[in-house]
Amino acid sequence: MAETYEHGHPKTQYTIRTKSVSYRVSPPYFNFQFICQNRVNPTLKKQILKDVNCQAKPGEITAVAGPSGSGKTTLLEILAGVIRPHRLSGQVVVNGRPMNPNVFRRVSGYVTQDDILFPLLTVEETLLFSARFRLRDGLENAKNRVSELLIELGLTHVAQERIGAGTGSHRGVSGGEKRRVSIGVELVHDPAVLLMDEPTSGLDSASAFHLMSMLKSMAKDHGKTIVLTIHQPGFRILQVFDQVVLLVHGTVVHHGSLNLLDYRLKLAGHVIPSQVNVLEFSIDVVESLFKDAELEAGFGLGLITCRPNEPDHINEGDHDQLLYANSPLNEVLILSQRFCHNLFRSKDIFLAKMILSMLFGILLGTTFKNVHKFEMQTQIGFFAYNLSFLIYSSSEALTIFLQERRILMKETSIGAYRISSYILANTLVFIPFLLIVALLYSIPILMSNSFVLFTSSFVSNFMMGIATVDGLIGLFFLFSGYFISKKDIPKYWIFMHYLSLVKYPFEAFLLNEYGGSEKGKLRCLERFEGGCLVDGEDFLKRQKIKEIQKWHNLGLMIVFIFGYRFLSYLVLSYRSYKTRN
Repeated sequence: MAETYEHGHPKTQYTIRTKSVSYRVSPPYFNFQFICQNRVNPTLKKQILKDVNCQAKPGEITAVAGPSGSGKTTLLEILAGVIRPHRLSGQVVVNGRPMNPNVFRRVSGYVTQDDILFPLLTVEETLLFSARFRLRDGLENAKNRVSELLIELGLTHVAQERIGAGTGSHRGVSGGEKRRVSIGVELVHDPAVLLMDEPTSGLDSASAFHLMSMLKSMAKDHGKTIVLTIHQPGFRILQVFDQVVLLVHGTVVHHGSLNLLDYRLKLAGHVIPSQVNVLEFSIDVVESLFKDAELEAGFGLGLITCRPNEPDHINEGDHDQLLYANSPLNEVLILSQRFCHNLFRSKDIFLAKMILSMLFGILLGTTFKNVHKFEMQTQIGFFAYNLSFLIYSSSEALTIFLQERRILMKETSIGAYRISSYILANTLVFIPFLLIVALLYSIPILMSNSFVLFTSSFVSNFMMGIATVDGLIGLFFLFSGYFISKKDIPKYWIFMHYLSLVKYPFEAFLLNEYGGSEKGKLRCLERFEGGCLVDGEDFLKRQKIKEIQKWHNLGLMIVFIFGYRFLSYLVLSYRSYKTRN
């Protein structure tokens, strides 16, 4: 049947088929897609899949198996709509119609091999936030759905346990439980199709069998179409599979039941040892199946026509699911709550930042308590060092932003929320946090925090991020006007003076300390034979810093704060677009 009934309402089922799908990728050296995607010589591209024909039906578990490098994950990404149809030759059809990835990814669930979860959230919170993003009808509906999932996934006993990082003192839940949470995140909106990349990877045999038995019940009881990749399954797990797609070198050599695979192996003269299961043995001798794959149309390799009772398009009732489930305001509120949960549980970072700020204040206060008696260079050095601490202290946010970016890319690619909501929520949560840490210096810290957020949006990893942040901040200090005055900077580098994050708060410090015609004349920076050689007003004139620049600089610092966050929005939007396409 093409429909099942759940809670009295018809629920559309989906049959997914590939028709002669082939897929090639450029070698890494040529893989600059945004520059030269259309200029790569086709002969240099690597063949990943070739003329793949397969089918996944409702109520069944279809396993994709094969040796390493055979194209299992690539095929799964194609079926999930992660790899877009326009990049393929051949066709992917859903219920007889060409796949629309934007629609399909919102009515399906795709579980990657890595568990991309927040380690500081509990199991229940992780599922609840996901449900609030994906479901309509408010918080109560989300809570009811999470309660059902906790029971269905067997996670009730660890509902209040944190996910954990799996190492050190924050181990959290077990690997099998974490895997079930990842599946639960993709099940909150009750998708009719579930695709998983090696769901049993890293699990012991008991946990793997428990997980597969749970998936079998879902497929049978709810009519879900489940497709997964598998690597070296145990004897018991084999009994769960309804269909097996066996790949070698990107080509399908078997598509059908395990009984059929066993028959083919015996027909080819193979004797399967009693201690080895049929699928594991077939992977070892898959080359012999590959040789006569072209003759195997009768074994399920031919194209399978749609059944008469399959719908030829997505049910009109499902179109309600295709828009965002929440308004932008609700998205900001939910994201802000999740930010707060993660931030307030990062006690080590919070306490370290608070203690360091207090110690730094005591150090500066006792060292420079009579700063007005020091020489000019010492006084100015006080402000420069102050700024260096404030700006460099924001680099710890890089780890937070990079961890969030992986989850952000995943959630925005399936339409859970808008990137603009994420940027706004991030700003609203971090402003009070940074104000608590350094109330008097909030503008420079916010400016540097925004810069770190922007950097984390485009760097590939933490080490690259630290190198980029530290290198650019070093350049900002060099051209700030402290080490080399504006008039001595070469014309071809003068733009760095105006782009420097340090220039504007540094000048604001100087204006605050030495500005004002009366106050400036009272501050002597350089003495000679008992008289004042250079006062505050003279110093500012030498630096060509005018009194009005205090408010001008303050305005520019605010522009930097929101400007870098807007640039973060643009970069993340582009990355999300590339992820979807």
